[in-house]
Formats: sequence, C-alpha cells, structure tokens
Amino acid sequence: MARKRTIYVTEFDFKRLNKLIEMLENEPEGLDAKYLEELDDELRRAKVVAPTSIPADIVTMNSKIRLTDLDSGKEVTYQLVFPGDADAGQNKISILAPIGTALIGFKVGDTVEWGAPAGVKRMKIEEILYQPEAAGDFHL
Repeated sequence: MARKRTIYVTEFDFKRLNKLIEMLENEPEGLDAKYLEELDDELRRAKVVAPTSIPADIVTMNSKIRLTDLDSGKEVTYQLVFPGDADAGQNKISILAPIGTALIGFKVGDTVEWGAPAGVKRMKIEEILYQPEAAGDFHL
C-alpha cells in the first residue's frame, strides 16, 4: 500500500522497535499480527543511522508532526510514540497504529498512505515541530 522506498531510523529507535516486535510476537493476546508485520517490514528496509546523523526532517520516535489530510484538507498534529504512551486525547499515536507505522522514517514533504476501514488514507508531512534528535534529546 505505502510506497516502498528508503526510510531512515536511528539505531536507538531500531533497537527499541525490534524489541517491541519481539515482545508482542510472544503475547498470546497481543496486537493484530498484521500491524507487527507491517512495522517489521518497514524496519527491514530502513537505513539505520546514528542518532546524531539523522536529518532533522525525518520522522523519528517521539517526533511531533504537522500533517495535512489530502482528502479533506484538514491539518492535524500528532506525536509518534510507543504503545504505552499513546493517548488519542493528546494526539499521541502509537507506532503500531497504521498511521504510526506509515510515518516512521519518512520526511517533510512526503505523502504517506495506509489502509483504513473507509479506504486508503493519504497525508502529507508538512512540518516536524519537534524531533528529539534535532533537539539533542537522544534519551527519548
């Protein structure tokens, strides 16, 4: 569904996301296996870079992103977080949500696509309002 292209992920995010996949694969009542497979596929094609080398326009974990819904024209701001930190009321979306998996590693100007019950959703990444690595917050 999403365009297959090179995405960039920091070493730190790569390790933590792979650990998350391993943990959830062993959960009998775990998340939909499809979401884990999609995240795993994204990580397999990712170019892994040092946190200090990630460009500031790339979506990393804990980034806050301004997006435009290409179908409705509506702008939204989301923060990409680990599942335990997800909070729809604060626009914190899980990496395991279809939009979260679609966003990781893409950059400002990219259009991300993912399957939704109502069909394919398309959003353009307009701006990264906060990226931990660019802000020097390498521990997040």
